[in-house]
Amino acid sequence: MPPDIELQYFFDPFCGWCYASAPALACLADKFSDRLRMRPSGLFVGERPISSIADHAWRNDQRIQTLTGQRFSKEYHENVLLAPNGIFDSGPVTLALTALGEHDTRLEPRFLHAVQIARYLKGRNTSNIQEVASVAVEVAAEHGLELAAETFAERLRDDSDLRERTLERMEETQRQMSVLGIRGVPQLVALVSGKAHVLSGEALYQGPAHLVSALGELGADV
Repeated sequence: MPPDIELQYFFDPFCGWCYASAPALACLADKFSDRLRMRPSGLFVGERPISSIADHAWRNDQRIQTLTGQRFSKEYHENVLLAPNGIFDSGPVTLALTALGEHDTRLEPRFLHAVQIARYLKGRNTSNIQEVASVAVEVAAEHGLELAAETFAERLRDDSDLRERTLERMEETQRQMSVLGIRGVPQLVALVSGKAHVLSGEALYQGPAHLVSALGELGADV
């Protein structure tokens, strides 16, 4: 991969197809962490009753599982999608990602991966601020950063500056998507010498080896 490349990953934490690309993103986070930029789109930010999308989401999740092998557990179906009075809102996760990134941007993809596992495999309610704070603190501790869960949760609830920075970040992501002609997530964009190359979804869904090969070919062609 050429040294003047930057990778931009466009996503929403509650997008099932973004979860499908998690193995590829984990590879990028391990190999190219200093050149990876996370671009949260805000697609599912804003509270709505989970009952309004539960059936559609589960059908889509099952299709994703069949096509990509990423597993969606019974615990997720029962405890998240079918939760009485459940809320669907990726806002708390997006706020937490920004808060962690202000300590170290390398924590962002690792937190996203951890919160996807918490939701889709362990059946934890990651629209809940306390749950999100718990995952964030766990990820931070794994990388040598000690945070207090209750203090972190208070920031997610009450820090208006954090909320404003996160909103600005999502708006900038949406502007970039418009400029690049990106209509959905996930998407991976490679900036090589200032020129943007949008990689195909196939590169994200077929696993780390396929993605690294696609990036290598891109570098060789530029």
